[in-house]
Amino acid sequence: MGLFLFLTVVQAIVAFVLVILVLMQRSEGGGLGMGGGGSPGGVMSARGAADFLTRATKWSAVLFVVLAIVLAAVAVDASGTRTIDDSLDRSVTEPAGGATEGVPSAPSATEEAPAQAPSDDPLAGVSE
Repeated sequence: MGLFLFLTVVQAIVAFVLVILVLMQRSEGGGLGMGGGGSPGGVMSARGAADFLTRATKWSAVLFVVLAIVLAAVAVDASGTRTIDDSLDRSVTEPAGGATEGVPSAPSATEEAPAQAPSDDPLAGVSE
């Protein structure tokens, strides 16, 4: 369970970093747009920041998916059993004596059920 907990914390950190990286990017791909007054080809120019953020987002997403697959595998190994549980007994047993002694049977379709007396009804005297 310790490995699962550790990987869950790492997964949460990667998810947080991924969200931050996505929010830092502009929709046009301009990135932070920081730096870059003089040299347009620098690492932290507008284009350089966008390339860095794009690569960092890609690798964070790959790491997130890989961690999700590893977490699923660890969870199955930790809690799952690899054998089929057949402990449920589905056999029907007869009661002792071989017959249903003392058990009242329901009336069949040809027999009529005895009529109930009106005094047995607890709501017989109640009007609406």
